[in-house]
Amino acid sequence: MGRLTTHVLDAAHGCPGSSIKVELYRVEGAQLQLVASALTNSDGRCDAPLLQGDDYRSGVYQIQFHAGDYYRARGVQLSEPAFLDVVVLRFGISAEQEHYHVPLLISPYAYSTYRGS
Repeated sequence: MGRLTTHVLDAAHGCPGSSIKVELYRVEGAQLQLVASALTNSDGRCDAPLLQGDDYRSGVYQIQFHAGDYYRARGVQLSEPAFLDVVVLRFGISAEQEHYHVPLLISPYAYSTYRGS
């Protein structure tokens, strides 16, 4: 059975990104359909896959990570507007693949991602 997972690492502080709001959307043309919403745990991971079971199908998806809120809660002074407030990753899933892992490495001024395993 296929699934989509994620986790967040805070490069600025050298720790997992905990309590970050993560939203998963399915992209249907110009429309976004909310599929899942979660907060990362103390390990920077969501407690359950963002997508699995009957909802796991081929298509274009978008994950939104609320990084600005996370850094503000940590007491980091961000410019207003913040350079990175909501990090948006849009990517495709081929349902033939059983597991997609999309991690995010963040700081207040940069991010990187990759397709993990």
